[in-house]
Amino acid sequence: MPQPLSALSRLRRTLIGAPLPTSVHAEEHFSNAEALAILSPDALSSVACATQEIVLVLGLAGAAAPGFTLPITGLIVGLMVIVAFGCRQTIQAYPHGGGFYRVSQENLGQVAGLVAGASLSLDSFRCC
Repeated sequence: MPQPLSALSRLRRTLIGAPLPTSVHAEEHFSNAEALAILSPDALSSVACATQEIVLVLGLAGAAAPGFTLPITGLIVGLMVIVAFGCRQTIQAYPHGGGFYRVSQENLGQVAGLVAGASLSLDSFRCC
């Protein structure tokens, strides 16, 4: 006889669905919409989270660190310029789309592409 589900388990099943049996894991593929949502985060999302954390730390430091605010702001602006330049080059090289997974896979190999895809998947869960 199956055990009754807790409220959290019922909510999780409602939002995510029932767990897949182990036997069908190898056959499971992402739809285009799922793949886009999972694999498309790029450097801008990471940079946005990094700046948010830096501002949080500086805000907590308050009067103790006002001298660091402008140098860190300059570094953040410089980093954003570098990211924008890199994204522009990627867009020119891959006009029909080419996130980090595709760019890494084509330029550095299959393993690098998988590492990029996995790290972006994990980053999208951690960040923002």
